[in-house]
Amino acid sequence: MNVLGIETSCDETSVAVISNGQLKVNLISSQDFHIKFGGVVPELSSRAHLQTVTPLMKEALHQAMLELKEIEVIAATAGPGLIGALLVGLTFAKGLCYSLDKTFIPVNHIEGHIFSGFLMEDKPQYPYLCLVVSGGHSLLLIVEDDLRIKKLGGTIDDAAGEAFDKAAKMMGLGYPGGPNIQMYAEKGNPDAIKFPIAQLKNKYDYSFSGLKTALLRFIQKEYEGKVPESDLPDLAASFQKTISDTLTTNVIKALNEYKVKSISVVGGVAANRYIQNAFHEIAESRNLKLVIPDQQYCGDNAAMIAYRGMLLHLNKKKYNLGFNAFPSISEGMFSDG
Repeated sequence: MNVLGIETSCDETSVAVISNGQLKVNLISSQDFHIKFGGVVPELSSRAHLQTVTPLMKEALHQAMLELKEIEVIAATAGPGLIGALLVGLTFAKGLCYSLDKTFIPVNHIEGHIFSGFLMEDKPQYPYLCLVVSGGHSLLLIVEDDLRIKKLGGTIDDAAGEAFDKAAKMMGLGYPGGPNIQMYAEKGNPDAIKFPIAQLKNKYDYSFSGLKTALLRFIQKEYEGKVPESDLPDLAASFQKTISDTLTTNVIKALNEYKVKSISVVGGVAANRYIQNAFHEIAESRNLKLVIPDQQYCGDNAAMIAYRGMLLHLNKKKYNLGFNAFPSISEGMFSDG
C-alpha cells in the first residue's frame, strides 16, 4: 500500500510517501520569511503553501520512484491549525482523491504528533504515556492502542512552545523563541533565578501564563525592560528549566498512577535538548523505554500525517469527500481520564 501524506497546518509545507509501511520520503519546505515579522502571518502562509504544495508533491513522488496513479491512500491534515493554511492542503488532497478515485483520510494534526514516535526504528509500546508539547498544544495522554487515547490533562492557557516564543520576545531574542532560548541557556545557570510552577485543580493540567508574567515582572524590575547580553544566559537557562520542571512534574505524577510500557515526548518543543535530558533521566530511573522522534519529525511534517492516515485506513476508518472545511475526524477517540 502506498500512502501520500500532506501537511499545511501552519508555516511548513510538507509531503511524504509511505510504501508498505516504510517511510520512503519526507520533504519539508519551511517558510523562513516569517522571521522578519516576529511570527507567522496567516495570509502569507496560505499563499506560500499554494505555490509549494504541487511541486513538492511531484518531487516526493519522484524520490519515492512512484507515479501518482500508484498512490492508494491520500492523507491530509484537517485541523487544528491556521484555517487558510489548512484549506490549501486539505482541498488539494480532496481534489486529488476526487479526480483519481483514491481513498481520502483526514488526519488530526495532534494525532499525527502522538503517533510520530512510530516513525523511529525503536517504537513506543502500548500502552504508553505521551506528552505533546508544541507551539499550540501541551497535552498529557495515555495511548492505549491505535484508536484509543485517554486525555489526562492539557494547557488551560498558553502552550509550552508559545511560552518559549513570548519569553524570547521579552528577552529580545527574536523568533522562533525556542531555539534561541536553548542557545543562550546552554551557557547559563538554570538555578540562577527561581520562577513559579502553577498549581492547578486538575493535577495533570498545564499553565504557563503565570510563568510569562513572572518573567515580565522580573525583567521590568531588574533591567527596566531591556536585558543586558551578559545576563541572558542565566535568564534563559532558568526559564527553560522551569518549563522543563513543569512538564516533568505532571509526567511523574502520571507514572505513579498509571502502568505504561513506554514514554513518548512529541511536538516541536520535544526537540529541546534540556527537556530531552530531563525525560531520559525519568525513563532510566523507572526502567521505561523513552521515544522522542528525530528533530525532523518533532516539528510539523507530512511523515506523521501519512503514518496516522495509514493506521486509520488499516483500522477500517472511512471518510467521505464532503467539501466542508473540517470533516469529522477521529470521533470518540479522545476520552477524559
